Amino acid sequence: MQTTGLELTGFHHLTAVSADAVYNHDFYTKALGMRLVKKTVNQDDTSAYHLFYADGEGNPGTDITFFDWPVGRERRGNHTVARTGLRVRDEAALGYWQERLKELGVTQDEIVLRDNRPTLDFEDKEGQRLSLVADNGQGPGVPWAKSPVPEAHQIRGLGPITLSVPDLKPTDAVLTILLNMRQVRSFTDASGATTHVYEMAQGGPDAELHVRVDPKLGPARPGAGGVHHVAFRVPTFEDYEGWNARLNELGVPSSGPVDRYYFRSLYFREPNGVLFELATDAPGFSADEPQATLGERLSLPPFLEGRRREIEAGLKPL
Repeated sequence: MQTTGLELTGFHHLTAVSADAVYNHDFYTKALGMRLVKKTVNQDDTSAYHLFYADGEGNPGTDITFFDWPVGRERRGNHTVARTGLRVRDEAALGYWQERLKELGVTQDEIVLRDNRPTLDFEDKEGQRLSLVADNGQGPGVPWAKSPVPEAHQIRGLGPITLSVPDLKPTDAVLTILLNMRQVRSFTDASGATTHVYEMAQGGPDAELHVRVDPKLGPARPGAGGVHHVAFRVPTFEDYEGWNARLNELGVPSSGPVDRYYFRSLYFREPNGVLFELATDAPGFSADEPQATLGERLSLPPFLEGRRREIEAGLKPL
């Protein structure tokens, strides 16, 4: 099995934590105008929803997803994803969002130039840290015809995503040696912390992982408003087998192959404790429901379908 020359092509999805599925669904579909492309459950804990919000077609690289767990708020700190970028087309879109978020009473900052891209930071009511980033049309993203947001200003997909770690060296080794990313630049924020930028494939905001280094921060404590893991795109099943072989060859402890039905996954933690997933583009969310009606009913993979009545009884109506 060929394990050299493998390349991740960008972000696949990011999975965060909510303690309020009803609010979460309303905010991401109505306030942010994203499409719910898959309403399913956490396959390892079927008492919890797993909700996927994405572009109009549910393309890889466009979805932020949530586990619905009855937990307290995250304590912010290191060893986790600190901020999730959501791409919009341009500065005009950021102006639209600044007014929209103000009208909706959403906590936000001023538009700033970060890493030479206009950026607007904001949070949902659970403290999920998000940024709208002008991508100038780079990266995947198809408008959703039923979105309450005008097509020109809709959220297009993920990126960049920022990790927070106390020490760069061990994370850098995994990103560059194991995952074949390229460190291309760095920048310093107002607090004096330095963020290092790593590219996958062709680069661009949908394929940039930012690693912020701040030794003064304590460790984060998981909870609502936090992030569970970040997933990277594996374009083919052949590449997926190659990545599994590569992890084994380099002695990296991992989950081994996991079939999530909508994609195949590999999970492992980088040395600073952030959970990474490698996920295939295929089969995709239309594997079990038509493209036109994605997310309109509870979808269960075949191995859970026999428990549908039990699972549905334990979920809150959305």
